[in-house]
Amino acid sequence: MKKRGILNSEIATVLSKMGHTDMIVIADCGLPIPDEVKRIDLALEQGLPSFLKTLDVILEDIVVEKVTLAHEIKDQNPTLDLEVKKRFDQQKLNYLSHEELKELTKRAKAVIRTGEATPYANIVLHAGVIF
Repeated sequence: MKKRGILNSEIATVLSKMGHTDMIVIADCGLPIPDEVKRIDLALEQGLPSFLKTLDVILEDIVVEKVTLAHEIKDQNPTLDLEVKKRFDQQKLNYLSHEELKELTKRAKAVIRTGEATPYANIVLHAGVIF
């Protein structure tokens, strides 16, 4: 058994295969996930696991070059937007419309579906490199 790190085998596998600029999405329980993209469903019930807890665990395991969020989070979920901003340098933040973000998910290696039930709690993480 693994001693530490991500225990979910699907997430660990996807992260280990990611290269520079590859994308992974952490989503709320309502984001439509394209059929052609790997779905890793963690949702247990509304709110569990939370978006932020899932994000924090993923961030312990990968290098992130930039992130993409929906513009709508600024007005519809400003508390979450602030929490995300605390975790990244401002130059790493990129905002698109929610419709554009949904299109971007089609190119992701996987979408991790959380139990989060607050508006626009979706993020695209673009992988960086360790050197």
